[in-house]
Amino acid sequence: MSFVVPVYSGEDHLEAVVRAVEAERAALDSNPDAPSAIVELILVDDAAIDGSPALIDRLAESASWIVPVHLSRNYGQHAATVAGIMHSSGDWVITIDEDGQHPPDRVFDLLSHAVSHGADVVYARPTSGTVHQKVWRDGSSRTFKRAMEWLTSNPTLRLVNSFRLIRGPIARATASVCGHSTYFDVALFWFTQRIEAVEMELRDQRFIETGRSGYNLKRLFAHAMRMLFSSQVRFLGLGLWIGAALFASSFLAGLYFLILRIVAPETIGVPGWTSLFTVVCMSGGLLAIMVGLCLQYLSTLVLKAHGKPTFFTIDRSGDARLVEWFAHRSANTP
Repeated sequence: MSFVVPVYSGEDHLEAVVRAVEAERAALDSNPDAPSAIVELILVDDAAIDGSPALIDRLAESASWIVPVHLSRNYGQHAATVAGIMHSSGDWVITIDEDGQHPPDRVFDLLSHAVSHGADVVYARPTSGTVHQKVWRDGSSRTFKRAMEWLTSNPTLRLVNSFRLIRGPIARATASVCGHSTYFDVALFWFTQRIEAVEMELRDQRFIETGRSGYNLKRLFAHAMRMLFSSQVRFLGLGLWIGAALFASSFLAGLYFLILRIVAPETIGVPGWTSLFTVVCMSGGLLAIMVGLCLQYLSTLVLKAHGKPTFFTIDRSGDARLVEWFAHRSANTP
């Protein structure tokens, strides 16, 4: 397993996070029957604004399994996470935040759920919905995710969380196609639909205590826009169908009024008005059809530019051994 931690202002919390991961690593190493091990902890310095870069180097010097990655400038948590995943090598990749709100000792709950349900991605889903204990922050996040889920028909967006466990090959393949505007969790859905969630109590203690966060309003807005533009909005085709219906009904209405003009001209009270109205409706319908076709084509090009694959293969045969180990572990746990 590989842990990936993007770091921007984590000097006060990073050592505690490393110690927690190290404790889980030691517990696995002491168990000769463990089918998995924590092979690396990748700390990604996203041009941190505090003393984190130097701290990352000191931690890496003290343990060979800690891998330092320094980005040339600040690219944001999303890009730092992608960079860390690209440097990973584990069969499973776990992403956690720098501030300790994601407990490493709960990773095995995610892994157990993944192998027992045949999942490729498992998110930690907050049970209370008050991670930041701020109604506007937690409420706006939930509302936006549900709105995006409705707009895109992607049933996994409400689960999205930065505490996630991903099958290694899928994580690296997804990271490799992520461009500047590609939302990583949307791209995950291109590679697998086996996405689950495990509920657990999560708290952003740094935000609760200090009110500080790595995300300001501008970053949150950019985060939301990236999610929107990486998704295929399902209503893009609606304009095409409305235009087609308007054009067809206008065409039939035009035939009707033409016949009426020939057979019973006295029934038309205002000559010229019906034909003008029909032509306008037909023209509007035709324009809507053309715009709908252009939007559909543009949407296809955007997804191609984002790197959506034609297909992807995966080997899940190693899960059986993990399932047996977790079953044995549960049987021997009092």
